[in-house]
Amino acid sequence: MAMTRSQFKKQLQLGLNTVAGLEYKPEKDPWRQYMAIETATRKAYIEDVMMSGFTAASVKAEGAAGGYVTASELYTARYLFETIVIQFAVTEEAEEDGLYGSIVNKLAKAAMRSMQYTKRVKAANVLNNGFNASYPGGDGVALFSTAHLGEGQVANMLSTAADLSETSLEDMLILVDNATDYKGIPMSIEAQKLVVPTALRFTGHRILHSNGRVETPNNDENAIKAMGLLPGGMVVDKQLTDTDAWFVTTDCPDGLKHVMRKALKKGVEGDFETGNMRMKFRERYANGHTDYHGAYGTAGGG
Repeated sequence: MAMTRSQFKKQLQLGLNTVAGLEYKPEKDPWRQYMAIETATRKAYIEDVMMSGFTAASVKAEGAAGGYVTASELYTARYLFETIVIQFAVTEEAEEDGLYGSIVNKLAKAAMRSMQYTKRVKAANVLNNGFNASYPGGDGVALFSTAHLGEGQVANMLSTAADLSETSLEDMLILVDNATDYKGIPMSIEAQKLVVPTALRFTGHRILHSNGRVETPNNDENAIKAMGLLPGGMVVDKQLTDTDAWFVTTDCPDGLKHVMRKALKKGVEGDFETGNMRMKFRERYANGHTDYHGAYGTAGGG
């Protein structure tokens, strides 16, 4: 249904000082700092297949035949593309009679903000839903679990949920250090970024940037800072909904992903019979994860 002059009464009269509310400073996209961005074409979805390697090599006795080992496909992670749309219409009369610039152009800026906000929410929901078994990954469990498919260290979350602190972050970094692949062989992955909601931004800053131990009388140095264990620093994402959940991303390939199917496209047209101006914004993408080693997290102690 088209918006009419009755919804823009003040903009049809002289004496108005300004039209506010549609030109706020653009928000940043924090998800771009902790998700890999890929592009796909010509499919309704894409799939990543996780392969297992081999176990440790064995000793062959003299004169005996060596044993054979096997590898296999473990699971498939599917990225199903969603179509994201916002559209509106303004009557020809409302557009003609507006005295303070094009109403359609003003609303186009609001539509763009809505599209960007939606993308930020959907990207952050990969972490927001990361403890929920109703959103399983390719191996059949939630993104953050102590029971992932594999041998050896199959957890990418703390066994006991903990609030963000120097000690709990150290425990999480040790968990990353002890990561093993799907056959139990140690992996050479390193923690990159601390990802937190706004409620933890000050705690995170103190932990990462204090020279000494945080909130203790000890004179020890801050080992996390001194050893450079989180080279990517901290990412604060306003769209994280749990105020005490926090996360650590790693340099593991094919971890958290944003896959773009169709880039944002804007269309505008006039209706011949009514004269209404119609505008549509559309894009297609999917968010998810393939290898759970790409992110570690805890729901916090609350």
